[in-house]
Amino acid sequence: MKLNNVKWVIFTIIAIGNFLGMLDSTIVNLALYPMARDLGVKISQVQWVIIAYTLVLTVFLPFWGKIGDIVPKNKLYAAGFAFFALGSFLNCWAQNLPALIVFRCIEALGASIVISNASSVIASLFKGKDRGKALGLNGCLVAVGGLLGPSLGGILMQIFNWHAIFIPAVPIALFGAYYSYKMVPSNVVQKEKLKFDYPGFIYFTISLFALLLAISEGYHWGWGSIKIISLGIICLGFGFLFYYRDHRISYPMINFNLFSIKPFTFGNLAVMMSYMAMFTNTILLPFYLQDILKFKPFITALIILPYSIVLMVTAPLSGSAAGKYGSKYLTLAGPIVTFVALSLFILFDEKTPVVLIMLLSGIMGLGNGLFQSPSNTAIISSVDKEQLGIASGILALSRNMGNILGVAITITLFASFRDIFQNLGLSYNISFLKAYRYTMACGMFFAFLCVMLSFFAYRDNSGVVKRKN
Repeated sequence: MKLNNVKWVIFTIIAIGNFLGMLDSTIVNLALYPMARDLGVKISQVQWVIIAYTLVLTVFLPFWGKIGDIVPKNKLYAAGFAFFALGSFLNCWAQNLPALIVFRCIEALGASIVISNASSVIASLFKGKDRGKALGLNGCLVAVGGLLGPSLGGILMQIFNWHAIFIPAVPIALFGAYYSYKMVPSNVVQKEKLKFDYPGFIYFTISLFALLLAISEGYHWGWGSIKIISLGIICLGFGFLFYYRDHRISYPMINFNLFSIKPFTFGNLAVMMSYMAMFTNTILLPFYLQDILKFKPFITALIILPYSIVLMVTAPLSGSAAGKYGSKYLTLAGPIVTFVALSLFILFDEKTPVVLIMLLSGIMGLGNGLFQSPSNTAIISSVDKEQLGIASGILALSRNMGNILGVAITITLFASFRDIFQNLGLSYNISFLKAYRYTMACGMFFAFLCVMLSFFAYRDNSGVVKRKN
C-alpha cells in the first residue's frame, strides 16, 4: 500500500474515534425520558447520564494530551477504543441509574483518550494542504457526530429500546482498537521517563469539575444559591493552586508558555466562541420545529440535515485551502457567515417556510465549515512538534468547553426569557418566539467575538505559522 494511502487509512481510524466520542455524547438526548421511566428515577436525576459523560470527557483531555507526547500513540489509541467498547457494552446491560452513570464514565474515559490526541496524530502524518484537508475532515466529523447523535438514538429507540443505542459503538470501537494498535504510529515524541504532575491534575480536575457542574446545574439550583457560590469558590481556589503549581515545576501538565503564542491562545478562544454560537442554534432550532411548527422528531432531523451535509462538503475544502493559502481570511469569513445566518433566524415565526429553514441550516453549516478546519490547522501548526499532544488536548478542551457553555447559556437564557414573557401574560407561542429571538441575538454576539478573536489571532500573518518538524 502506498504511503499516502496508509496515511488516509490511519486518518480514518482516528476520525472514527472522534466521531464515536461525539456521537455518544448526544445519542442519549432523546433517550432520557424512557430511561427515567424504565429505571424508576426522575428526569433531573437521569440527566447525569449526559453530565457525567461530558465531565469525564472534558477533564481528562489535557491529561491524555500530555500522555500522548510521552507514550506510543498506537497503544494509547488501542486502550482508548477498548475502554469505549467496554463502557458501551456495559451500558447495554445497565439495570439501575448508578451503574449506568459509572459505565458512561468508562465510555467517556475512552472517548477522552482518542479525542485528545486526534489532531496531533493527524498533524504529524500530513503536511501542507493535506494537513489542512485532514484536520478539516476531522473537525467536520466531530461536529457531525454530535449533531447526528439524537437522530440515530431516536431511530434505534423507535425500533428497539434505549439499551440498543449503545450497541453500534461496540463492534466499531473493537475494530478501532485492533487497527489502531496495528497501524497508528508508535513513535514517541518526547523520549523521557514518564513524569506527570498528579497533584496538578487533581487540582485541575476539581476546578474544572466545579465549573462544569455549576454551568450544568446553575439554572436548576439558582445562580445565586449557596451551592453555585460554593462551586465558584472551589473552581477559583483549585484553579489558582493548579496555575501556581504548574509554574513551579519542570514537568507541568499544561505548558503555559504555549499561551504566549498569539495564534494558539486567540485561536483556541475563537474556537470556543464558534461552538457557543453554533450550539445556540443547534439547541433551540429543534425545539422551535417541534414546539411551534409541530413537526415529528424524524422530520425535524431531516429539516436540519442540510447543516451536516454542507459542513461535510465545506470542511475538507476549506482545510485544504488553509494548508495552501493560509487561514487568515477563512477564519474571518466563517463566523461572519454564521453571524448573518443567526440574524436571519431571529425573523422566524409561526409561518416560516420549511425551505427557508433548511437553507439557513445549510448556511450555518457553511459558516462552521469555513471556520473550523482553517482554525484547527493554524492552532496546531503554531506549536513545536514536541508540544503537539498537549496542544491537541487543549484544542479539544476548547471545543468541548464551547459545546458545554453554549448549551448551558442557551438553555438558561431561553428559559429565563420565556418565563419573563409568560409572566407578562403573553401566550406560550409568542413567549417562545420572543425568547428564541433574544437568545439567537446572544448567539450573534458569540459569533461577533469569534470574528474579533480570529482577527487578533492571525492579523500579523497568513494563519499558517511555521513550526519545527
